[in-house]
Amino acid sequence: MITNGTEREVIEAMLDLNREALIDTVRGLSDADARRRLVASLTTPISLIKHAAGAERIWFQRFWAGLDESECDGYSRRDEGTFAVTDDESLLDVIAEFERASQRSREIASRFDLDDTKDNPRQGVVSMRWTLLLMIQEFARHAGHGDILREQIDEPS
Repeated sequence: MITNGTEREVIEAMLDLNREALIDTVRGLSDADARRRLVASLTTPISLIKHAAGAERIWFQRFWAGLDESECDGYSRRDEGTFAVTDDESLLDVIAEFERASQRSREIASRFDLDDTKDNPRQGVVSMRWTLLLMIQEFARHAGHGDILREQIDEPS
């Protein structure tokens, strides 16, 4: 982990650390346990990973790269559909999807400076720096959710 580098290196390392922390919350779970509904919302361990892949696509593929939804490598609308996991998707499939989306996000982000900005209809003018920090916050929060769900799953009956 990079703790002392350029601002960009530290931000990107922290984002990757939070991506990995989110994945770590589901490592070793069976597909059945990954799909367990332990809260009233659509939040399950597997759906957190699916949602994170959607967030990557929304912010980097749709917003920063300006791709049309049809050009994205998966679901990219800002709604609860980002949590939807089909019956034929395994936990390993969804982890791989998130890792692919993350890699594509890294490639897209590398085309921009931290101070580059774009107008966002919801947030106003945002910079690449803000977007990377938003993703750190998003994935850290969801890793916390994943930790709580994992505690409930791993608790002996």
